[in-house]
Amino acid sequence: MERLLLARHGFAGSNRDRIASCAVPGEGLTPEGIEQGRGLASLLEAEEIGLGVATELARTQETLELALDGRGARRMVVAELNEIDFGAFDDGPLDEYRAWAASRSPAERARGGGESRADAAARFARGLRRLLKVPEPVVLHIGHALALRYSVDAAQGLPPASLMAPVEHGSPFRLTAREVESAAILLEEWSRSPRFRDRPSR
Repeated sequence: MERLLLARHGFAGSNRDRIASCAVPGEGLTPEGIEQGRGLASLLEAEEIGLGVATELARTQETLELALDGRGARRMVVAELNEIDFGAFDDGPLDEYRAWAASRSPAERARGGGESRADAAARFARGLRRLLKVPEPVVLHIGHALALRYSVDAAQGLPPASLMAPVEHGSPFRLTAREVESAAILLEEWSRSPRFRDRPSR
């Protein structure tokens, strides 16, 4: 891989209902999300994408198919880039999880067998390293807000914050392979000794 394009999945049923959703397959796209997927296809029309990567969740796979409509690009699922495991918060109000997460250490796991932010960061790093090994020069990954924000910020040298800046649905980011490698290194190091930076990203 030489270049990675990243975009958040289109608006899904769980987004509409403001539900924390990590169980596979999860809800698919709403009509608004379908339009965002088609819009992403237009934004990426000039890109020579050789590989499309989704997670195990339906909302990313549906968005990927819309974004790559009519292309012969290979598809791949990378489970390491799945949504963070919300534990007992899964299928409940997203705001409840966010309030809990904002007040807890990044090393604390969500009750009910969920992940900590540190565990998730280490997993995301493993996913990025899988992408670095693929032979296609240009890769499109449709993912989830937390993994994308952690990855994009880490590529700029920024460790995670307790409250992360939003990630728009269907709006692409572009990273070089070197930036992806830097992001993986930072997330690996941060996961071993996690401490939130002082301010959320902008």
